[in-house]
Amino acid sequence: MAAPIDTEPTAVEPLGRRFVALFASTASSNLADGILLVAVPLIGLGLTTSPLQISLLSAATWLPWLLLGLYAGAVIDRGDRRRIMLAAMALRMAVLALATTAALADGLSLPVMLGLLLVFGAAEVFADTSAGTLNPAVTPRSRLAAGNGRLLGVQQVANQFVGAPLGGFLLTVGPAWAFGGPGLLCGIAIAFIGLGMRGRYRAGDHVAGARVAGSEGDEPRATAELTESLPSRIREGLRFILGHKVLRTLVITSSAMNLANTAYFAVFVLWLVGPTSAVGLTEQMYAILITTVAIGAVLGSVLAEHLLARISETRLLGIVWMTNSLLLVVPVLVPNGWVIGAAFVLVGFTNTVGNVISRSLRQRLIPDALLGRVGGASATLGYGTMPVGALLGGIVGETFGLPAVFLGAVAVCLVFVVYAILRVTPEVVARADAEREVRPSDQS
Repeated sequence: MAAPIDTEPTAVEPLGRRFVALFASTASSNLADGILLVAVPLIGLGLTTSPLQISLLSAATWLPWLLLGLYAGAVIDRGDRRRIMLAAMALRMAVLALATTAALADGLSLPVMLGLLLVFGAAEVFADTSAGTLNPAVTPRSRLAAGNGRLLGVQQVANQFVGAPLGGFLLTVGPAWAFGGPGLLCGIAIAFIGLGMRGRYRAGDHVAGARVAGSEGDEPRATAELTESLPSRIREGLRFILGHKVLRTLVITSSAMNLANTAYFAVFVLWLVGPTSAVGLTEQMYAILITTVAIGAVLGSVLAEHLLARISETRLLGIVWMTNSLLLVVPVLVPNGWVIGAAFVLVGFTNTVGNVISRSLRQRLIPDALLGRVGGASATLGYGTMPVGALLGGIVGETFGLPAVFLGAVAVCLVFVVYAILRVTPEVVARADAEREVRPSDQS
């Protein structure tokens, strides 16, 4: 007789209540970011039409990653990640309160905007790095791709699908509303984390969504020990990522692509908005165009897990990165709002699928005790190129024109995507997974 066939469905682990709190906080904070995503460049456009000066707004936003990323990662690995995230979000709320006050007093100038963005960006470094360490702590290991997909999906929906048009609307009411609304949303995000993720979240307290037995009883480390250990822990994070074949390649590629994309989008508003621009959109039409990226991003966040079940993660990563880079040529070749919107749906889709894959790879290959400092090192190397890219975009746009910025950015992306495809193969990732599984301890 033939052996009976097991038809029992495989049980799917729930993401859990704490993941829901992280999800809700992510939605609220990213809705705030989406409003600012549209409001800040449009406010800047009212102050100057110089590509170089406009690019300074993006440079100021990303410069703190270059200056603070390594430090933030080391601090987060030695402290309570939840508390650090709450403090960073509180600072974001305070900056937005100051911006609202300046707008009401008609005191928004380019220097004031740059100063506020620098402080806001510094808070973002600690908030985002902390958030990147909390997801693996509250999500079962088998559902990391699903958790990352949902978080990236809600980021895009809140950021661009809802936040972008809302930012355009609030800006028509007044600049103070465009800063006050995000400040209120940051307060709501704080409430979700504060009430929905109670307890301590230090490195090693949680593994694969479950609390480690006895972790609540550990005494907190002294502040002096934290300060003395920071330089060595920073070096440890850098050594780990630069010595890891998969992570090193991903960081190099993402750093180059971030540089190119920031150069591209730092001056992109000048290509789209105004009667003298190539496309000729109004401010409201610009806000709507940005939402097309979110439509594709939502599809990407939903379908990423299903695509990964059918296509190997390395092959899929190469496909989506290559497609994403080529799509950036469309606004130059066909400067039409409808065509650009259709292309940007695919841009959002491929970008989100690529982020789900690369983020899940990092979280899978990095020990929990190293997540903060390796994440900080990765962010410093990856995001640190972005202020440089923004300035390059402004300089090239001022000197050679906007098309030179866009086409040059596409060329850089394509070169490094090919580099990643050749270096990160299924065999290389399999070996890295095996090494991660046999590592004796995640303790620092």
